[in-house]
Amino acid sequence: MAWGGGWGGHAGGASTMFGNSQVAGLPFGGIPSELMDEATKLLATEPQRERSRITFTQRPPARARQRLTLPRLIGAYPRWVVAGSTYVIAISLLMQAGPLLTGYAINHGMVRGHHSLTVVGACALAYLLIAVASALLQRAQVGVTGTLASRVMHDLRIRVFTHLQRLSLDFFTEEKAGVLMSRMTSDIENLQQLIQDGISQFAMQGLTMIVIIVVLFAMNVTLATWTVLLVVPLLFAFSIWFHLASERGYLLSRDRIANVLADLSESLYGTRVVTANNRQRRNIANHRHVVGAYRDANLYTGRVNAIYGPVTITIGILAQGLLLGIGGDLVLHHRLSFGALITFFLYLNRFFGPIQLLVQQYNALQQGRSSITRLRELLETAPSVEELEGAPDLATIEGRITFENVSFGYDPDHLILRDVNLEIAPGESVAFVGPTGAGKSTMAKLANRFYDPTSGRILLDGVDIKTVTLRSLRSQLGVVPQEAFLFAGSIRTNLSFGASDVTNEQIEEAIDVVGLRELVDRLPQGIGTAVHERGQTLSAGERQLLALARAFLARPRVLILDEATSSLDLQSETVIEHALDRLLEGRTAILIAHRLTTAQRADRIVVIDHGGIVEVGSPGELLAAGGSYTAMFDAWLASGGRDSTRRAV
Repeated sequence: MAWGGGWGGHAGGASTMFGNSQVAGLPFGGIPSELMDEATKLLATEPQRERSRITFTQRPPARARQRLTLPRLIGAYPRWVVAGSTYVIAISLLMQAGPLLTGYAINHGMVRGHHSLTVVGACALAYLLIAVASALLQRAQVGVTGTLASRVMHDLRIRVFTHLQRLSLDFFTEEKAGVLMSRMTSDIENLQQLIQDGISQFAMQGLTMIVIIVVLFAMNVTLATWTVLLVVPLLFAFSIWFHLASERGYLLSRDRIANVLADLSESLYGTRVVTANNRQRRNIANHRHVVGAYRDANLYTGRVNAIYGPVTITIGILAQGLLLGIGGDLVLHHRLSFGALITFFLYLNRFFGPIQLLVQQYNALQQGRSSITRLRELLETAPSVEELEGAPDLATIEGRITFENVSFGYDPDHLILRDVNLEIAPGESVAFVGPTGAGKSTMAKLANRFYDPTSGRILLDGVDIKTVTLRSLRSQLGVVPQEAFLFAGSIRTNLSFGASDVTNEQIEEAIDVVGLRELVDRLPQGIGTAVHERGQTLSAGERQLLALARAFLARPRVLILDEATSSLDLQSETVIEHALDRLLEGRTAILIAHRLTTAQRADRIVVIDHGGIVEVGSPGELLAAGGSYTAMFDAWLASGGRDSTRRAV
């Protein structure tokens, strides 16, 4: 949306922006006068930020091709990793001083013959200082891991999004949008939680167990040996089972939440069709099945956790009971002090505490590992249309397009096109006509290298398009699809989508050329008017006119119009026909149309059917030949085509 002014990073931006809000047609978007001074001061303190320098190459750099692993993710920030590890070690060691102080206070300040309030008070004060120091260290550690997680997730989101920009059209045709959204949202959020809390807690509790085992052996070898022999093997065995069972559950859970998001996205996108066909009940029933499958996956992981958690608690209780008997016997035979026994059991309780916390953190670890697996699969998906390493840029072309023995099938075993040969001269407009599914749009997609031929090759000015960079190729080819897609933003933003450096004068010229003036003039803010998501506030014809204007502003050498007039009424089509004369002037053009009005304006018509080219010639030549095109033309006239077209021929 155009706001009449920008933030600008200085105080003057505030008055300009907010002062024009009512002029722009908003109900009330200004700042009350009594708050304006404070708002101006606030804006004056905004830091100046450098403009982002973004470089994009079709072939990913070496770092982006590295296998996605957790160590590589966090290893990109060694300073933060070292700081976080230092805090974890310090906290783990510091927190284990408490039981030693308790034992010392009992043996030297509470038992008979060693009553000393001074010792007890000193131990209590030391305990308090340790607690305060631990809290401060934990606060610092959370800050470090939070910063590390934010930076890693920032890099990962950009890496995944950039990879999606490199993938070919067939990937998005086959993959559900909701599944991709789950990769960018829930999977990355799981990793953020793991890095921010999970890894540090996992390391802290694991280090705590190691420290406690060392202390136990230092205090009493007999009790420590019984502890290790009784507890560790059982916990190790159950942990292996838990690892295998939970990994299966979390991978299944990640897949099914992706299905939930995909079903939701599809239902929201098709809400008009759902309402028009009274599909609400059936959609709800279908969504219940999808959500139910996700619930079943969560129930499975819940059952695994319900088994593992209580079993570890039971092992701990039984071990403590047995060790209490053994330790009590040692105290009675004066082979262990009473304070040492209490200290031992305090450490023993702390030994089982981390086990329970490790179970909880292990869940987060498994969720994070499952998310990494899914993200790795996405990042290792190679585009089917790849740019050759070291490919040169395509020089400025005249616009000669050559199809040499081109065969293609979306499924290689079922070809749509077979041995197609065609040459389009520079500046020539050629219309592809034929029945639905014959391969008209497919030929256009091959020319733009959305797909590569199964066999044969396509040349631009004699250069194989597979040997040049995709950016230089597509910068000289403009495409107006059958269903014009508009992005959330202003009319101006959408018009300048293919050429961001255009001026307002050039935009106004494009508006006049394609016949958009009436639409723009009646909008409340002209070209600054906001376009809602996918342009739903505009009619199909208006969206198509905007797409044509966008193509005009991009100034391509070759223009591909894929059913560009299919969404227009007769009046709009008449406007478009005159606009096409300006739009196609001096350009090579491929026109794909079911309506033969546009086809009749082309220099040549190519009739495509049965996987190949059936007829080629000018409109007059094909009508005189009495072949396939004549039959199509007569059928079109019978269905309401204009007689004037035949007379014009």
